Amino acid sequence: MSQIEDPIATKEAGLRPRPYVPSRFFMSHVVNPITLWLGGPTLTVRGRRSGRPIRTPVPTLEFEGARYLVSGGGETHWVRNLRAAGQGELRRGRTHEPFRAVEVGGDEHDRVVAAYRERMGWRAREFFAALPDPADHPVFRVEPQETGPIEKQ
Repeated sequence: MSQIEDPIATKEAGLRPRPYVPSRFFMSHVVNPITLWLGGPTLTVRGRRSGRPIRTPVPTLEFEGARYLVSGGGETHWVRNLRAAGQGELRRGRTHEPFRAVEVGGDEHDRVVAAYRERMGWRAREFFAALPDPADHPVFRVEPQETGPIEKQ
């Protein structure tokens, strides 16, 4: 699995290149569409450039009484979109839950990334081989908005 440097993000932030690991063809063209169709765990967030809602299969991690979204692939598009929007919607089946995203750092970040690696096991091995530094894996805490889950009929 290759690692790609994001020149736009680097230029905008004036920082070191923010690497990410793009999804392989089979994952992005077969597994993800099937997951979306079956109603698997899905993040919906507005695109930072288009403003359109974008759906991506992303499971939440339950850890120490809170829920988190962890990017195994680094600074992926869903990470940059969520960072820009600050909020999104989690879907599982017919349940839609709007939420506020809080990016975490420091000790909390490191503990969540370690728990993510342990929970994901072999599924995260390629991501962490390409991006071994835990700081390259953004983490967002999922906090509820004023409204609760919405059951679609």
